[in-house]
Amino acid sequence: MSDVPTEGETRTYTRTFTERDVEQFADLSNDRGTHHEERDEEGRLIVHGLLTATLPTKVGGDLNVLARSMTFEFRRPVYTGEKIECVVTLDSVDPGERRIEVGASMTCHNESDELVLTGEFDGVIFR
Repeated sequence: MSDVPTEGETRTYTRTFTERDVEQFADLSNDRGTHHEERDEEGRLIVHGLLTATLPTKVGGDLNVLARSMTFEFRRPVYTGEKIECVVTLDSVDPGERRIEVGASMTCHNESDELVLTGEFDGVIFR
């Protein structure tokens, strides 16, 4: 593995969820809460919390992390059409002979710079 992460390193991923994303996630998860299917006064849908949580898991996937635990705190709703930026910070990186143990924290903000999601995860990267 040529791209070994370092402690303190940050990775950023930005995404805007669409109505189609929400519909597909509802189909996949069978989460059909009316709050995800009824539009707000601006015509937007509320994005599922776990769909929003795919932002930091995408970063974990880029690093090839096999997660052991994940904790999320959903701070405020995310709506379709909002650009969300997620910053993942590698808080601990412990290289071993066959694997690298990692611990990370994340913060995600909407385009108004409001905090929408925080959390942490830990796992391993196999060499």
